[in-house]
Order: sequence, then C-alpha cells, then structure tokens
Amino acid sequence: MKPGLPQFVSEDLNLFQRMGLALAAGGLTVLTLPPFSWLIAVPVAFSVLFIVLRNISTSRAFLVGWAFGLGQFGIGISWIAESFYVDAERFGALAIPAVAGLSAGLAIFPGMAAMLFAAIMQRRAVGGIAAGLLFATCWVATEWLRGHVLTGFPWNLAAYALVDYAALRQPAAWVGSYGLGFLTVFIGILPGVLTVAAPKRRAPVLVLFAVAVAGFWVGGALRSGQDVPPTDVALRIVQGNVPQVEKWVPGSRQRTLEKYLGLSAQPGRFDLLLWPETAFPGFLDEDAAARARISAALPDGRILLTGAPDRVEGDGGTRYFNTVQAYDGSGEVLTGYAKHHLVPFGEYVPLKGWLPIERLTEGLGDFTPGPGPRTLAIPGAPLVAVAICYEIIFPGHVVDDLFRPDWIFNATNDAWFGTSIGPEQHLASARMRAVEEGLPVVRAANTGISAIIDAKGEIIARLETGQTGVIDATLPTALAPTPYARFGDWTSLALICAVWALAFTVGSARRRFNSEKSKSEES
Repeated sequence: MKPGLPQFVSEDLNLFQRMGLALAAGGLTVLTLPPFSWLIAVPVAFSVLFIVLRNISTSRAFLVGWAFGLGQFGIGISWIAESFYVDAERFGALAIPAVAGLSAGLAIFPGMAAMLFAAIMQRRAVGGIAAGLLFATCWVATEWLRGHVLTGFPWNLAAYALVDYAALRQPAAWVGSYGLGFLTVFIGILPGVLTVAAPKRRAPVLVLFAVAVAGFWVGGALRSGQDVPPTDVALRIVQGNVPQVEKWVPGSRQRTLEKYLGLSAQPGRFDLLLWPETAFPGFLDEDAAARARISAALPDGRILLTGAPDRVEGDGGTRYFNTVQAYDGSGEVLTGYAKHHLVPFGEYVPLKGWLPIERLTEGLGDFTPGPGPRTLAIPGAPLVAVAICYEIIFPGHVVDDLFRPDWIFNATNDAWFGTSIGPEQHLASARMRAVEEGLPVVRAANTGISAIIDAKGEIIARLETGQTGVIDATLPTALAPTPYARFGDWTSLALICAVWALAFTVGSARRRFNSEKSKSEES
C-alpha cells in the first residue's frame, strides 16, 4: 500500500472488492438526487469510484464501472417496478427482471466511462488534477451517449444532484445539464484526487477545490438573484388523482370527467385551465357530449389544455397519438400537440414482431410519434411549448429552436409510479429544463407532483403525490434566451475544451517555472 493511501483503497484490493466498493458508491448516488439531495454524497460516491479505478486493466475497469452503474440504476430506477404492479396479474412477475435487466443495460455507460478513463490513464499516465478532469470528461461523454443512444434515457443525470440548490443549478443556463454534470463530477472527485496525490501536490488540489466551489456558488447566486415577476395570466392546474388501476376501467370515463369538471369549477379566476396527460380517458374530439360539458366550464374566453389520446384513419390503418389539445367555449379543438418521444414498452414496443412483449398501457395499438417540438399559439395566452410526460427529461429537445415559446406546459401521468421516488426525480428534470431554457415550466400531473416552476428552476407552487386539488397561480415571466437555449450541447463541449485548455496552460507554466527554478539552483 502506498504511503498516505487509506486501507480501503489499497492497491492490493482484488477485482471483487473493488466492484463491491463501486456498487456501494453507485447506490450512494441515489441519495444525491431528489427527494434526498444530500450534497455531501457527491464527493464520497465519485471519489470512491475514482480511487478504486487506479492501476487496473481496461477490462477490469469496465467491470468496476459497471458495478457502480448497477448500484446507481438498480436503486435509482427501482420505482419502475411500480408500473408492472398496476396490472399485476399480467405483468407483476416481470417487475424485478425488468428493473434488473434495465439497470444492467444502463450500467454499461458508467462501465464505458471507467474503461475509457483506465485506457487513457495507461497510455498517458496523467495524475493529479488532470486525472480528475479526464475522469469527469469520460463520465459526461457517456452520460451524453446514454441520453441519445437507442432513443436515449437521460434520467438522473449527475447535474440533478444540484437541483435543490438555487445557486448551484444556475450554470445549467449556460452549459446545460451535461456541462453542469461535468463540473459536478470534476469538483466532486477532487477529494479523491487529494487522497491519492503526492503530499507536495495536495495544496494545489485543495486550493482548486475551494476556488471552484466558491466560483460555482457566486456565479450561480448572481443569476438566482434575478427578479422573475409574474405575468397577468392566471393559471388553474387540476390534479384529479385518479388511480391508474381505475383510469381505463369500462364506465370510469364519466366519473373521471365529473371529477375534473368539479375541481375546475371551484371559485376563483383563471385564464388557462390545465389538465394532465390523458385526463380524459378517451377520444375527446369524437365525444360531442363531453366537449359540450367542458365548453360550459369555459366561459368568457377561457382556454383548456388537456391531455387526451387521438386517432387518425388512413390508408395504412388507424394511427394513435398521445396528445395535448386546446379547447375554448366553442367546444372545438383550437390546436394540439402530439407526443414525439414515446416511452419504449409503455407507448410502443421496439422491434415489434421480434420481441414477444406486450405494452404495459391499455390501448388498441402502439402510439405513433408526432413530428417534434412545437410552439402553440393560443388565443389570449403566451406562446407555449408542450412536453408530455417522458419528453421533459431530454435536455435541448423540448423547445422549437426556430419559434421560441414563453413557457413550457408539461402534462404528465405519474400514477404509474405510485408514491415512490420516481415523481420527485421526474420533477427534477422539469426544473432543469426551466433553468436551461430560461422558461417557466407548468406541470399538471394526474396524481402529482403538479407544480409551477419559474425560469430559474424555483418551485412557486406544488401539489404533492396523492393529493386531489387545484393550484391557482399566475404564470411566471420568461427570461431572455440562455446560452444553452441558443447553442444547445455545444456549450457543454466548449466548457470542457476551455477547462482542458486552462489546465494545460497552467501545467505548462508550472513546468517552465520549475525548470527555470532548477537551473537557477544548479547555477
């Protein structure tokens, strides 16, 4: 064991011991995220992974990183099992295998990050701060891949550890969640770098850690201090709290409609009435009686945005869409949006015909994706982008880049996940989209968490999971387009390149100084 290296990270540890430590560290990352947001767990988890990856082969590094990912996702997305128990008779037996299989697959990405880190370390033999930068770069590169490969699943990104801290989440406005994740992992790993660094190199690491944390906080505090006044647009969000097991039961449609209409009719003024994803469990545009009842609840130019399935007949048969539709007092559809980023196995079956697997959701067939992000113009209301449920988790893919909206409406149905940590994690994604885009996000969820989020990611009002009720509040104002809104993930790449350039510049200057000092001492 090297001097100064703690016993638990001895280089004599075998592969299984390293994997065990990595598994525990990966599980610890769940505590960094909402609803826990234990910031102290960030340096502990990532520093342990950094240390146990020292001086091992690339194949072993992959297994250690994979074990970390297994702990990270095995606990972090365990709530997915809840969706299989909604129809336990048909799908309950698949709950544990599905979570285990998905976790093992997603763990490949941390495994790739660890393998890439180990491979470069073997060739370049970098140490100290450069090693920390290398690890953070490998991590964010594979996080980005996870968000894009096979339609992507950017759930629980490293940056979301900061979402509950007003100042710390603000850099996402400049560099997005991937760039913020790079900074989070790099700063979080510095205690690990400090642990393994030679004594004479520890002072620069400690100084960098203090400066980085302080700079991070100050920069974010300046943005979080901006005033975001409300508009004059009054919102009413309705959370019907209809259990998923009841939602599609024959005969329940009228009870559900009665519930939403009753909550919507509570005293108070609103301009926009917001119902969640599939609030109406049927084809609303084909149900004249239901539309007539809704029209009666929308006097004086009020507008309803509601989730509802839709279908279109064509030469190739019937196509089904998951939509948000806008209605006024006339009872006619004013405009609408079709979800474009569908949930695998929830809204469609990938490789259908090859995989003997059914969809978890009720319906007559797979959904068809819509054309992509779209800005809707609604009479008497600010321009709005719509993200239905799962779509809000994708950085940079929520807003139409050519037609910027004034706010984002996130209609969702988290009843699938019960009272687990899933809805809190989903809400964290919505808050980060608000910061990235500089736009307020208004969230209507069937069973919660419904919320109004301002353009800095602050929650103005919320209804908790399992509550039935309404939120009456005014729409917050949008901020100016952020750098991330303008340039997307290119800002993350620019950040990483700038940090590396600075590191090389400082390193070269230090080497020149040491060289000149040595020559002076020799003379």
